Amino acid sequence: MNFFHGCTALITGASSGIGEEFARQLAPHARSLILVARRKDRLETLRHELDRPGLTIHCHTADLADEVQIEALLASLAASGERVSLLINNAGLGDHGFFEESDWSRVSAMLDVNVKALTRLTHALLPDLVRAGRGAILNVSSIASLLPLPKMAVYAATKAYVTSFSEALRAELRGTGVSVTALCPGPVSTEFGRIADRPDGGDPMPAPEIFKVPVEDVAAAGLAAVERDRARVIPGWFICVAMTLASLVPIFVLRLFLAQRRSDER
Repeated sequence: MNFFHGCTALITGASSGIGEEFARQLAPHARSLILVARRKDRLETLRHELDRPGLTIHCHTADLADEVQIEALLASLAASGERVSLLINNAGLGDHGFFEESDWSRVSAMLDVNVKALTRLTHALLPDLVRAGRGAILNVSSIASLLPLPKMAVYAATKAYVTSFSEALRAELRGTGVSVTALCPGPVSTEFGRIADRPDGGDPMPAPEIFKVPVEDVAAAGLAAVERDRARVIPGWFICVAMTLASLVPIFVLRLFLAQRRSDER
């Protein structure tokens, strides 16, 4: 973790799950943590838990589906004089179910948080990283970014954007001292899956136990990948092997399988 010694890290979605775990693992090493989430009470609880001499923790309450609140966050950062050296775009929303039955407000929020907010924060903070000649961006994507997934169509598409954006940005930044890493976890036991499942019925989001990776291991894998300047990481050897093999299957074969899955569920 020497790479993170004395860093200033901004973590979105820091009030729970992977984002909260990133904060815990960085707290012993960072100089400053900037924690962003919607739930102020959870951020304050985390601040008290992580507080130690030599560490400054700023809590910013913001709904990243709201463009006005994103701009207010950026204005607050500029006024504080803090220079972010590690940006962790972790905030994300999910949805599980057939697209034609989805609620548009939920779909719109998913697009705003998973794509627009991540892109806006990166666009605003990247120039300072480049000028400093050192820094890192960790974008939390998903294994859903690697394949089209029925009943998760919009979520998978937004995460495909995150993975592609990360790869392209990494190529652009070669030689600047700024690295970009895409973290692509599979199922993780956090509240994310429970929120993504629709309350009006239907099967819950499938998550075979053999695919699950503890949240502590997911966060550790992401930070280790940043430290090693890796482009992409899938935590967990089993899910990594499975997704690598799945990505080699020709798309016409996948189409047949996915279409059959749809007919079976009807």
